[in-house]
Amino acid sequence: MKKIIVQKFGGTSVADTDKIKNVAKTVIREKNNGNDVVVVVSAMGHTTDHLVKMAHDINPNPSSREMDMLLSTGECVSIALLTMAIQAQGYKAVSFNASQIGILTENIHSKARIVDIKTEKLKKNLEAGNIIVVAGFQGVTEDGEITTLGRGGSDTSAVALAAALNAERCDIYTDVEGVYTTDPRVVPNASRLDIVSYEEMLELAHAGANVLHPRSVETAKQYSVPLRVRSSFNLDNMGTLIIGVDEMEINKPVTGVAADSSQVRIVVCEVPDTPGEAATLFSSLAKENVSVDMIIQSYARKASQTNDIAFTINKEDLPKALDVLEDVKVRLNAADVKIDENISKVSIIGAGMIDRPGIASTMFQTLADSNINIKMISTSEIKISCLINKEDASKAVKKLHEVFSLGCDEIADVKGTLPDV
Repeated sequence: MKKIIVQKFGGTSVADTDKIKNVAKTVIREKNNGNDVVVVVSAMGHTTDHLVKMAHDINPNPSSREMDMLLSTGECVSIALLTMAIQAQGYKAVSFNASQIGILTENIHSKARIVDIKTEKLKKNLEAGNIIVVAGFQGVTEDGEITTLGRGGSDTSAVALAAALNAERCDIYTDVEGVYTTDPRVVPNASRLDIVSYEEMLELAHAGANVLHPRSVETAKQYSVPLRVRSSFNLDNMGTLIIGVDEMEINKPVTGVAADSSQVRIVVCEVPDTPGEAATLFSSLAKENVSVDMIIQSYARKASQTNDIAFTINKEDLPKALDVLEDVKVRLNAADVKIDENISKVSIIGAGMIDRPGIASTMFQTLADSNINIKMISTSEIKISCLINKEDASKAVKKLHEVFSLGCDEIADVKGTLPDV
């Protein structure tokens, strides 16, 4: 029985017809290695941005259902063109959108999660010798409604397909050579990592490393799907392999440094210090699908019996969050809601940090020596994150990358920009 390899190509890899032809060669190369191949592609280049702009030119507040109908068309163009390119080279290929296969999702528009994938049609076509090209980013509900998976949806589509088909691995092709210790555009001598654990990659993705979306890594970890991040332009470079931490040998306490400037900090001031207030606040945000990252509650003020609750969210969720908070402020009898957009979350990540004393103090001292003020701190077993002013983010990344000896002697060769996932 042939091994199944799932390949995913992002928008920059299929930005024009020449690049699509290059992707076809990459797909055929894998087929010629004796494997069955399932390919997942995103919309071409900036197609999604263009569709969003057209939608808002017509209606400043379009419905999420119609936006999903619109945005799902971008991937349909890509899969048809790539399939034609493969066929032009004399190979059997067929394209499918999510509804044709049965990539079933929740009945939620714009941020749906995959709940099941029907594999009968996929397996039948693989047995017939076809290369299968699937539209990423989209799904369909049980009652036939088109949905999209949100940012990073094509990565998630690819990993979910690999899990459903029990694939040998899932290759994520980008325009960089793999996963680096930090953004090579900020630190030119950033090192490419040969191997990273799911846990480290998940934390790196959450911390702002723009290579894989966290949901795709979560899915890979859950179903033990080996991931490989590879370059679309250098097929001989095997990139970065992402596997379970039990299969790795940990050599360094810190694997990477990441900065995320896409968040905002919200402070709900003078919330009554009584049971249930925090639950009311965060359950209200959850109902509107607003995800919260860092959370800090201050000590209660004895005089007023109140405290402040500070947290961070993605900047794109701010309009929804503000609508929720206007109501919650009244319900909680809070004094005020303050917004701070001048922030960046800087994180160090490494499975080797577990039971290794001194890592946090080194990070904090490095930031202090660089005259960088820390606004909030959050930790996990393998991550320490600090909220700082946005203008200090690049300096913080450079200093932390240096102090934890993550650089290499050679300057990283970064072709193009980091990928849109």
